[in-house]
Parts: sequence; C-alpha cells; structure tokens
Amino acid sequence: MNVVSRKYSHKNTGWRLFFSTIIARAYPRVIGQQREISWMLFEVIMPMLAVIAYVFVYRALNAPEEYIGFVVMGGAMTAFWMNILWSMSSQLYWEKEQGNLALYIMAPNSMMAILLGMALGGMLATAMRAIAVTLLGVWLFDVTFTVSSYLQLFLVFMLAMVALYGMGMMMASAFLMFGREAWHIANLAQEPIFLASGFYFPIKSLPFWVAAGASIIPLTLGMDAMRQLIFPTGIKFGFLTVQLEIIILAVLSVVFIVTAKVLLAHIEKLAVREGRITESRR
Repeated sequence: MNVVSRKYSHKNTGWRLFFSTIIARAYPRVIGQQREISWMLFEVIMPMLAVIAYVFVYRALNAPEEYIGFVVMGGAMTAFWMNILWSMSSQLYWEKEQGNLALYIMAPNSMMAILLGMALGGMLATAMRAIAVTLLGVWLFDVTFTVSSYLQLFLVFMLAMVALYGMGMMMASAFLMFGREAWHIANLAQEPIFLASGFYFPIKSLPFWVAAGASIIPLTLGMDAMRQLIFPTGIKFGFLTVQLEIIILAVLSVVFIVTAKVLLAHIEKLAVREGRITESRR
C-alpha cells in the first residue's frame, strides 16, 4: 500500500517539472495539427503566393539573381515570425479570454515553460511550412545554396531562434498588460516587421540607423547572417559581418530571456496579489 501511494504521490520539481510542462503543452498542438491537415496546406500555399509575387517583381526589374534566393529564404523564415506572433505573443491574452490563465498562474509550473511548450507544439507546422517554401522555391525558381560554413550557419540559426522565442515570451507578458488591444497590436506589428526586418530584400538597402534599429528583432540579423553564409555573393549585401552578428544575437538572447522571466514573474505577482490580470475589472 505504501509503495502504491508513493508511486501516485510523486511530484516533479525543478527541471523535471519544467520539461514535463513543455511536453504537456506541446502535445495538444501537435495532435491538433494532425487532425486539421487543411491548415498546413493553407499555411504553405498562402505565404508562397507572396514569395512568387516578389520573385516576379525582381525579375521584371532585372535585379541580381541573389535577390530571388533572398526572397525564398525570407518566405521560409516568416513562418517562425508568425509562430512567435500568434503562438506566443498573443497567447496569454487568448488564454485569459478562455478562462485558462488563472489555472496557469495557480499551477506550480513555470509560465515560461507553458509558453515554450505552446510555441514548440506549433513548430511542427512551422518547420513544415519553412521546408515546403524552401523546396518550392528551389524547384520553381532554380535557387541554389552554397554554404560557406555549416558551423556558423547552425550557430546563427540557433541563436536567432533562442533570441526570437525569448522576445516572444517577453511580448506575451506585454500584450497581456495591454488587454483588449493585444489583438490589434499583433495585427499592427505584422507587416511593419516584414518591411523593417528585410524578409524580402537585404537589410543593407535601408538607411543605416533604420537597419540598426530593426536589428533589435533577432530575425533581422539572423537572416542577414544566413544570407551571407548561404549565397556566394551574400557578403556583398551584408549589413554587418557574420561574427559581429553572432555576438549581437547572443547578447539579445540573454537580454530577452532575462527580461521575459522578470516580466512573467511580475504578472504572476499582480495576478496573485491584486487579481487584475486574470479577471476583467471595470
């Protein structure tokens, strides 16, 4: 009897609880995406239309052939930005509207683990969309990739993702504080980010201080560095050197994750002490 009671009374704590929470929150999204295959189809076709439009514009203007590859890469990377914007930044607000936020705050697990699990659960569709856009771009437009350093490319991509997801967790708490305006802020941020981050053109084309300001978004420097590493003449269109962009991405990763932890802890304290985060008050 004691053995049975100990078996069912076991509680995960620390890092075990953190990773268990990530798996628990990722599982419903993975299963849900398999039940709605049509969503994946639309998430691949609709972004590809924008990529095709930019390709035709660049070819009509006789732009350098590298721009075609830049557009294909930008179209693939938009999947990660959309995952951050809708699966992390706006998530706490949606959970509040559905009545789940109070349960998350009362639970003994970390809010960062909950958000990370939600985002990772959406990574299945995100990765499929990015891979599909890349393969379609290679097939339709004969884009070729020449990687100069696989190690640096892997490092840039991982640092960009860590910084981006840290930014998403930070924005989640900020969006929650804005209340009903979170939906409008998310819609408002979508297109300006596409422009400022250089999804479809080299960020070097913008004025220096505009490009420097846009570098606060991790995908800006991440795409710029990956373009320099993937395309033979990418260095010519680079905003900064790859080594400097790696350092900046590492700094952004630390800053965003620490800031996200502080903001999420602040929200939990407000919810517990005042109840004005989880309840609608007039």
